[in-house]
Amino acid sequence: MKHAWLGKHLIPSEEERSLRCEIERSKTAIEAARNHFEHVIDPTLIDCYIYELNAAQLRYQFLLRRFKSREFSPSCENRI
Repeated sequence: MKHAWLGKHLIPSEEERSLRCEIERSKTAIEAARNHFEHVIDPTLIDCYIYELNAAQLRYQFLLRRFKSREFSPSCENRI
């Protein structure tokens, strides 16, 4: 992951900013699915929101792993 330096501050790359944005979207999707799940009574919708919540949580975990693996890549290790 390439970063630019501005004085003493490290400026995140476009890829990192995009990944952070996707992580935030995933957190929002998890909260929305959880909220919907808590307020439905129809069994079909309950199943729907269970699947939606599981999918959102898996996506969030995937994005976090991807972010962490890039954050500690050898190309950035010497700069931090």
